[in-house]
Amino acid sequence: MKLNHADSGNGRAIIVLHGLFGSLANWKRIARTLADDFRVISVDLRNHGGSPWDDDVSYPAMADDVADLMDELDLEDAVLLGHSMGGKVAMTLALEQPQRVAALAVVDIAPVSYGHSHETLIETLRAVDLSSIRKRSNLDEQLSSDIPDRSLRAFLGQNLVFDDGAYRWRLNLDALGRGMSLLTGFPTFEESRYEGNCVFIHGEASDYVTDQHHDAIRARFPHATLVGVPGAGHWVHAEQPDRIIEAVRALVSLG
Repeated sequence: MKLNHADSGNGRAIIVLHGLFGSLANWKRIARTLADDFRVISVDLRNHGGSPWDDDVSYPAMADDVADLMDELDLEDAVLLGHSMGGKVAMTLALEQPQRVAALAVVDIAPVSYGHSHETLIETLRAVDLSSIRKRSNLDEQLSSDIPDRSLRAFLGQNLVFDDGAYRWRLNLDALGRGMSLLTGFPTFEESRYEGNCVFIHGEASDYVTDQHHDAIRARFPHATLVGVPGAGHWVHAEQPDRIIEAVRALVSLG
């Protein structure tokens, strides 16, 4: 599968992987800043953004997509920077093909299965009457009763695109809904370890990475450094992008 991506800058390659319901557009500010010093490849993962759709939403499949992109770009290895779902893709590639991952930066996610689900959000998006939308504010009106958080509505609304005279979702909602247990889960890697340098950045106001997850992180990533960002929630890269940039630059400087 050929992933849609943006490529800018020069130097050590950094591949940026977004989270569920996201796209490479969510990381433009960070990518633009990092591109002053590095080659930054921002990716739309399968079933998101401008990349192709596929029924397989498993992390090994998505990790293979990233490895294929690296082959396409003639990259033997790269630093991986991934948030949430994208962080799990990055961790999977690091555990399956560690020689391809020069260093690893994971944002607000752990290598564990979570008990929550986003199926309700998917059902809300699927229930939107796209034929009645004439402008983007119409979408916000339809979502507001089920999604009170305005910032979340705005984030999800970025996936609405006007194409061939009509609005459509650029998310494969059917596949994501069917595969939700895979997306909230994580593959079992009984013996795999990633021995490279890595940093796990988490929002201290988020419950995605807590003290109880530290053992699971260090079991698979023994050289991991954990960095908490005070006041930040799950969307660390949007709330405090400078902390992400700082942590990635420090990681790359380790060689």
